[in-house]
Amino acid sequence: MTLRLYDTATRSVRDFVPREAGKVGVYLCGLTLQAPPHIGHLRSGVNYDVLRRWLLASGFEVTFIRNLTDIDDKILVRAMDQGRPFWSIAYANEQALAASYRALNVLPPTYEPRATGHILEMHELIARLIDTGHAYPATDGSGDVYFDVASWPAYGSLSGQSPDAMQPADDTPERGKRDPRDFALWKGVKPDEPADAYWPSPWGRGRPGWHIECSAMCWRYLGAEFDIHGGGLDLTFPHHENEIAQSQAAGLPFARYWVHHGLLSIAGTKMGKSLGNALDLAYVDSLGVRPVELRYYYAAAHYRSRIDYSEDALREAAVAYRRIEGFVQRAAERVGGGQLGTLPPGFVAAMDDDLNTSAALAVLHETIRDGNTALTAGDDVTVRTALADVRAMLGILGVDPLDAVWTGGGRAGDLRDVVDSLVALALEQRAQARARKDWAAADAVRDQLKQAGVVVEDTPQGPRWTIGEQD
Repeated sequence: MTLRLYDTATRSVRDFVPREAGKVGVYLCGLTLQAPPHIGHLRSGVNYDVLRRWLLASGFEVTFIRNLTDIDDKILVRAMDQGRPFWSIAYANEQALAASYRALNVLPPTYEPRATGHILEMHELIARLIDTGHAYPATDGSGDVYFDVASWPAYGSLSGQSPDAMQPADDTPERGKRDPRDFALWKGVKPDEPADAYWPSPWGRGRPGWHIECSAMCWRYLGAEFDIHGGGLDLTFPHHENEIAQSQAAGLPFARYWVHHGLLSIAGTKMGKSLGNALDLAYVDSLGVRPVELRYYYAAAHYRSRIDYSEDALREAAVAYRRIEGFVQRAAERVGGGQLGTLPPGFVAAMDDDLNTSAALAVLHETIRDGNTALTAGDDVTVRTALADVRAMLGILGVDPLDAVWTGGGRAGDLRDVVDSLVALALEQRAQARARKDWAAADAVRDQLKQAGVVVEDTPQGPRWTIGEQD
């Protein structure tokens, strides 16, 4: 079966045919760095990481670009409010984002360009648009340059909106615009903004508009035409609509597929710092939910679905993952971790069907049931096969419990080595109590471990422990 993806531009699930056989270029709109990331932002990273892993597993060579917007109106507002250079705010939040992605086992991008590093490419695109009559410098002396929406008849095709029904673009004041819908490509100097947030240009000292940044970075790293452009559904208009218009008007064919992910909301409202409802990894950690469990929570939902966050739903996902983890640990203790197996045909078909992770997880759980039956029956051959296949499937989702990122040191490994040593000491005390038939002392150790979130299970091979609830 050929990989099929939902393309926002055609509003249909299409066979994926790359521009160049065996190679895929992907551009994902990254974070605007006015604040640290919240768990809504992190869903994007996980969703497209699963897509990337699936493309790699399908034999493609993938060039994956995820940009950083480090100059923007919102960042400048923060800089003025805090009395800090805009670049120091952007850099601090860039570091926080990178740490969060590492914690969630998101593969690093092939390149991660910053908008401020591509001013010259933006100037070239803007000059092309002016030369072809699709953009104009304002005549009021502001230094602004605008895209002429009326000059591009296809404007609105991605989002399905009619230009006649559109509201004015609110990315700049109305100064110098021919049409309220026109959007800024270059923003002239304003006296009330930081003095270091500007660059020289043919149209005067200023800074780029948001939309031209992504067009320039796509062009620089993926060429005039590339395969997949990704981002949140909320970016469809105006950001991605404007990217298409300015890029194609400048002579670039641009993206062949538009793949948007659903948003993570809370109580039906989009999560955001400005709304005061943003939750971060530290909050998730305070609930006793590990990064691997948060990643499973994201991956279990279809990437295009909206996730309405609740603590109960997150905890349920964590419990579900711990059951999967329990099988992997029991099987590995029995037959060893071994190598990754083959992906079952049902799993492959589900992932090829617009990354249907729900159907893929159904195949995973069926394989685990077979593995658990084999464990009970002492059928090590079947256990070994089931474990290898389960690990292969979990690897695509980035949540294989035996992956070094989850078993190693640091936050991603959940301090496993330290916990191992402490639990081993407690279990040794429990074993000594049982040896001298002091059942009360043995039960007390077990109960104290349970209160700390460590569940002990007595097996024919000796006691084993896991974090959290068991079946």
